[in-house]
Amino acid sequence: MTKRVLIVKTSSMGDVLHTLPALTDACNAIGDIKFDWVVEENFAQIPSWHFAVDRVIPVAIRRWRKNWFAKSIRAERKQFIKQLQLQQYDCIIDAQGLIKSAFLITRKARGPKHGLDRKSAREPIASWFYDQKHFVAKELHAVERIRSLFAQSLGYTLPSETGDYAIAKHFLSALPDDNGRYLVFLHSTTRDDKHWTEQAWRNLITLIEPTGYKIKLPWGSFHEYERSVRLADGFSHVEVLPKLSLAEVATILAGAKAVVSVDTGLSHLTAALDRPNITLYGPTDPQLIGGYGRNQNSLISPEKSMNTISASMVYKQLLPLI
Repeated sequence: MTKRVLIVKTSSMGDVLHTLPALTDACNAIGDIKFDWVVEENFAQIPSWHFAVDRVIPVAIRRWRKNWFAKSIRAERKQFIKQLQLQQYDCIIDAQGLIKSAFLITRKARGPKHGLDRKSAREPIASWFYDQKHFVAKELHAVERIRSLFAQSLGYTLPSETGDYAIAKHFLSALPDDNGRYLVFLHSTTRDDKHWTEQAWRNLITLIEPTGYKIKLPWGSFHEYERSVRLADGFSHVEVLPKLSLAEVATILAGAKAVVSVDTGLSHLTAALDRPNITLYGPTDPQLIGGYGRNQNSLISPEKSMNTISASMVYKQLLPLI
């Protein structure tokens, strides 16, 4: 009989991606296992890329809380709970570790509930809502923490090898025609102090020109589009991409020879697709939440400032990859 497991891991993009290797571990250890996954609506595409996910249950807590008591929002929440409770699960794993996910989602699902204990969870009170509580060291990388939680919850030995996201093959049949002949630069992130200067990006673009590689610039918001246009100005080998869905961006990344990125969710997507990547770190520490997987490289500013990372430093590290 197939083992049915519910995952509660709603956001952010990086956190959702970091959960994928744990599913692969579980499939290798148990075999006949299928997952349903509760995830924020903006990231609902991601779980569907993994072969073991049977049903994706979108949730919209981020949007609902803006107008929690509106009639339409109440109706959406009621429909979500109905979908959540359709299945009796053999195991429910709350990998979010937050009070809101434990209270609003996990406790209402049907089946034994597993999660981090009070010493391991980001919000210790969340552990009150779990039937089985598991200790996972906070010093581990986020991917390894989730892998450990799954192994303890489902009763198998945690593999020693690097985790496998198992989503790259999902995109193999749709790679761009210029597969392998271009680079992707991911220049957008949420925090100002994690941005690399536009001049530094343009210096790197100039260094790339003699190699013959094209450069593709994806974007999400209008101000990111405007920055892309400024970076590409005057360069014939740089393409500002049109507005793309997350799956379309993943396809572009999957066909890239290499990627250069700031600390952003799409950098984690690059890692999940097993593409060579150089991620630039200023104020953030990659030890616990940095790029995880094959061919992932970090360029860290000792001064914790993006301004101290030069284009020549990045180019020197990029050359062996291309």
